[in-house]
Amino acid sequence: MTRAAILEQVGSLTIGEVELADPGPHEVLIDTKACGLCHSDLHFIDGAYPHPLPAIPGHEAAGVVKAVGSEVKTVKPGDHVVSCLSAFCGHCEFCVTGRMALCMGADTRREQTAKPRIMRADGSAPVAQMLNLSAFAEQMLIHEHACVAIDKDMPLDRAAVIGCAVTTGAGAIFNACSVVPGEAVAIVGCGGVGLAAVNAARIAGAGKVIAIDPLPEKRALAETLGATHTVDAMADDAVEQVMKITGGGVHHAIEAVGRQASADLCVKILRRGGTATILGMMPLDCKVGLGAMDLLSGKTLQGAIMGMNHFPVDLPRLVDFYMRGLLDLDTIIAERIPLEEINDGFEKLRGGHSARSVVVFD
Repeated sequence: MTRAAILEQVGSLTIGEVELADPGPHEVLIDTKACGLCHSDLHFIDGAYPHPLPAIPGHEAAGVVKAVGSEVKTVKPGDHVVSCLSAFCGHCEFCVTGRMALCMGADTRREQTAKPRIMRADGSAPVAQMLNLSAFAEQMLIHEHACVAIDKDMPLDRAAVIGCAVTTGAGAIFNACSVVPGEAVAIVGCGGVGLAAVNAARIAGAGKVIAIDPLPEKRALAETLGATHTVDAMADDAVEQVMKITGGGVHHAIEAVGRQASADLCVKILRRGGTATILGMMPLDCKVGLGAMDLLSGKTLQGAIMGMNHFPVDLPRLVDFYMRGLLDLDTIIAERIPLEEINDGFEKLRGGHSARSVVVFD
């Protein structure tokens, strides 16, 4: 039996037990060691994004491989791994054209006629696996293409946040935006994803890194992680401040909140030829657009799911960045909590005043 935080109904999680199946040919059983609390989980917990219930959320995790299926080639028992929700098949149009983050991962899930990966403790009914992982549990049973082995010297609580926040935020800088040294970058929203983007912009050599957030404590964290300037997102002259700092707008504006106003702000602070990149999970009825003058100014608007990562390559490199002192994961993590305090952790996340909370398993 495996203890897990189960979403029985919209609103909060219940700690209970589930039973995991034996690994299939391409599956990996992992002892979960740490899992970050992400705002994406909160969208499902609060019902903003629909999902079959009951389900186990959690997708930003690290652990140790316990067992593997007969055909698994990428990891072995004893390996330390980071999981990633963008499981890839390896042979679809998106995978073979280098856009594996867009893969729908159909071949990485079990057939509907097969025994589910997760069942109720009494075997009476299946429990839905969320985002290919369901990491708020003592163990995960996932496809081998949903995890990657990392350096065993890497602390697993810090490795966990690489699985989503850092992959998304840093991936936007390195992959989706391909930031060039000297360019001006603005990050709107300084939660886990935004702070990772700030840190990555510094690593990439951005000339100006502008952190935009309504909370002074978040702006202070951004400065610690490499922001050269900060702006209060609620200031009436926020756009004018950015224009003055940059002499005409930023080359890249990255939205890391998931709100209409922050996405619109990203478009407004672009210079001619600039690109706005939306990372946040916005309400499903939201629309972001470019006006006629934006188009005539050569501006670009794009989405970037999970930072458009190539996670089997990107994650070990991000681990290496941490080990070499370039990537500051210690500042991003605000607290470490046991599984039993997960609802309190999400309540803090709703308040928006701290960075990442991480569930640590014994």
